[in-house]
Parts: sequence; C-alpha cells; structure tokens
Amino acid sequence: MDGKVIGTGPYRATKLWNETIKLFRGGMPLRRHWAHFRYYDCSFAGSEAVDYLHELLRRNYNFGPEVTRYQTLQLLRKFLKAHVIEDIKGRHGSEDFEDNSHLYRFPSSSPLKSFPTRPPLRDSTDLPRLIRWDDYEELPQRENIPPLKSAVMTSDLWNKRHSVAIGDVHECKLIRRKEMTPKQVDHIWKSMTIAHLQRVFGLTSLDGVLNPTHVNGKHIVHNVFSVNKTGIVILENKAEDMPYWVVSAMKCLANWPNGNESKQPVYPGFERDVLKTVADYFQRLKEPLLTFHLYEVFVNILSLLQEQEVATEALQFSCLLLPPPNRRRLQLLLRLVARVCQNPHLPPLNDTIATRTLMVQMFAHCVLGSVDEMDLDELLATKLVTFMMEHHNTIFQVPSKLRRQVEEHLSHLKRVQIKYAGSDTDFSASPAFCKQISRVESEEQKAIGTQTPLQALLEGLIADKELPAKDKRKRLKQFQRSYPEVYRHRFPTEESKAAVVPEKTPRLKPHLMFFNLKKPFQPFQRSWSFRA
Repeated sequence: MDGKVIGTGPYRATKLWNETIKLFRGGMPLRRHWAHFRYYDCSFAGSEAVDYLHELLRRNYNFGPEVTRYQTLQLLRKFLKAHVIEDIKGRHGSEDFEDNSHLYRFPSSSPLKSFPTRPPLRDSTDLPRLIRWDDYEELPQRENIPPLKSAVMTSDLWNKRHSVAIGDVHECKLIRRKEMTPKQVDHIWKSMTIAHLQRVFGLTSLDGVLNPTHVNGKHIVHNVFSVNKTGIVILENKAEDMPYWVVSAMKCLANWPNGNESKQPVYPGFERDVLKTVADYFQRLKEPLLTFHLYEVFVNILSLLQEQEVATEALQFSCLLLPPPNRRRLQLLLRLVARVCQNPHLPPLNDTIATRTLMVQMFAHCVLGSVDEMDLDELLATKLVTFMMEHHNTIFQVPSKLRRQVEEHLSHLKRVQIKYAGSDTDFSASPAFCKQISRVESEEQKAIGTQTPLQALLEGLIADKELPAKDKRKRLKQFQRSYPEVYRHRFPTEESKAAVVPEKTPRLKPHLMFFNLKKPFQPFQRSWSFRA
C-alpha cells in the first residue's frame, strides 16, 4: 500500500482500514513463543506488533512519518476490539492490547469490514443551479400566457432580428434587470465554488462527499472579502471570536520570547503552561474546526496529497466552505503550530516528544473528526494537519480563477439587452436533448439554418414593388457587403443582376442642359500667351 487509496467518504476510510489489515496480516512475522509452560506456534508479542506496525504506517504514504508509537498502540487496541487479532487464549473485545511480551495471534475468520452502501449516482444537476441572465429580466407580467412556441427561426422573424444589417432598424427597447440581492450573489459564489471543488476532485458527482444544502453561500462571501491585510478572517460578531486570553497565549508562543504582552512573570516551564492553556481551549470545542458536515470532503483530499498543487487547490476551495469563526480559528491555529515548530529559541515543550510531533498530535483531532468516531480518524487527521501546517500560507488564499469567473458572471448579469419589437422568441432555453453529429452534418445544418432565411430576405427585397428603386439599390448594396456569399449565389453575373434590378438612369448636371444633346459636346478652347 505504497500508493494512495482513492475513494469518497466512509467508503475510502473502510478501504484504507481493510488495506491496513491486509498488510499487517500479510507481513507481521510469526514464530513459536514459550509462555505458560508451553509453546505457541504462529504467534507474536505485543511489543513486536507495535514495532512492526509502527514502521509500516510510517513508510506508508496514507499515514506518513508523523505517526507515533502511541498512535500505533491505539490502532492495535482497535484491532483487538474488532477481532482483527486475539490473545493466545482466544480472547478479544473486552481485553486491552499491551505493549509488552503478552502473546497474540491472528484469528482464522476474516476481520475485514464490509463496504458501506453508496447512494445512487446522480449527475451534476444536483449542483446548485447557476443564475442566468434571463432570471432577472424585468418583463411586464402577463396573464394567461400561451405555451412557449417551438424556437423555429422563420424568415419574418429573421428579418426582424437582422434588419440592422440592411439599414431598416425597427423599434427597440432596453431590457434592464432588477438589482441583484446579496442572497443572489451568495448563491452564485456557492454554485461556482462547489462546481470547482467537484472539478478538482475529478468526480462526476459529489454524492457521499458533500451535501450542497450544508453549504452557506454567505460564509463563502464573508471568507473572501472580510479579511485583514494578512488574509485572516475578520468577524462581525466579536462574541464568536476566541477569548482574549486564548489569543494572548497564542501570540506569546508564536512570538517567543518576545510575545509576553501581559508581562506575566516567566518561570521554568512557563511556555508549557501556555501551550496547555491553548490546547485546553481547542480540545473543548463542540466539533472539529473542519466541522462534521465537511468531514468527507477533507478525508477525500487525503488521496490528493501526492500532487501538492492539486491538493492545495482542493483545500483552498474546501476551506472557503467553513463558517467564518471556524476558518479564523483554523488560520490562527495553523500559523501558531508552524511558528512554534520553526522557532529555535523556544525551549522543548516535552521531555520525550519532539516539538513538531507534539504540536501535530496535540491539535490533530481538534481539526478533523467525524460524528461517529472512525477507526482511523486520528491517523488521518495527523496526515492532513501536517500538510495544512506546511502549506498554511497558500491554502487560505482565494483561488484567482474562482474570483475571476464569479466577477465575469456578475458583470454579465448586470448588462442590459436590446430587444426589437416582434422578436421575443426565447432561444436561450436549453434543448430537451442533444446528440453528437459529424462535421459534415454540422456544416449542412449551419448552411440550412443560416442561408435559407437570408435567401428569403433577399428575394423579398427584389420582389418589393412598393420600395423605390433608389432605396432598393441601396439596401441591396448593404446586403452584398454583409452577406457576400448569399448575394453572389443569387447574382453570379452582372446580366443576372440587371434582369431583376433596375439600372440607374443617368442624369445631366443642370449647368450642361443648354447644350444640344444631338451634337457631341466640345469643350471650350482657349489659348494662353505668356510674356517673356
């Protein structure tokens, strides 16, 4: 299990649990042990199991080198309760696994878990629908509206829509929108953020990963815009913020030895008491900072950690979904952990555990956890928190691609539209179905759908007897400039044009009309002389 285990939510956790058991059962050395005045074949001591599994987890990418021996011991205790292993007398469940010479063995029955039933796969229509331009057209309310006609482009309707090209502008009006409400803006941010998250995960559906009803668009907008110059979320309701004494304790550790703002007397072990104060506050929170609703989202990100850029992008989108108080606490906590781990002036915070390991283990379960405690929660949280700590400066940045697309969409919705009288057929409605066609068929449909109305328009101009000849020639020239191919097809030669288009009658200029037109016109002859 050197590679990543991919899945969603509980399905992935179950698969990871089963894979870990298979590796442990398949690789754990078994031998004959002497105990209670007899030999036990195919057995292992508790300390031997801890040694082997600890090294296995540390070398495995899904867990990593941050796994401690104590965490390994906790996992083996879960194995014993789940009857993955048993003691040499066949006892399990109520017994407690011990890291000593006590003997254990593998049971003959399969200890693997069955996979949870996945919900039926739904398509992307479950995503919140993105608000369109037509949702905000300020059109007069009409009663007894007839059913929408089929969107067939007749020649008459085409004439109305393209009359500008031939110089005949019909009556028009500007269609303005009502002002967009903050709730509608929140909905657009929510729709686009969830769509981007699904894209980064490479999933056809977010079933089993995220329920869109648990996402609040207002939280996303707050997390994007209500921040200070360092990117930390600013809370409108100060009662939702951390107590002052917790913030002071965090600053004290983060800026050690220059962070003691309260000027409290510093004594041996003072920094450890300050850390305990911070830890007590976070460990007493009602739910992890990443929330129970988003547990599956962040567990799913674990499968992306091998691709750093992809994992960072997924965390950027996912952390936007957090309630602002949670996002602020997480930002400050990760910044504290990173600074403490990198501070060479800070005394050791534990006599036996390295500072980096201590900080990750102390706050991991405060960051990630499920409502129903999963068997691998602590190990998965350790892996995720380690990555988030190392990249805390980037995972809280708002993706520029998301911001740009939302701004472009909002700008589009704020534009006005020009509509011409009689051209109210709605061609923006989505088709009932679609299918892929060949390039040849596409070109044929393009020709039929475009040239046929144009040809009808041209024939109408030619046959219009009430239109003065001067205006007819003018419009035909405008048509020729706009649609040269259609015009050339109708009039391949000058003769064909002359047969249907009246020629322009030459007119003499007024000052030349006194000459006899029967004789050729002779210009005046005048001689010029020059003096030397």
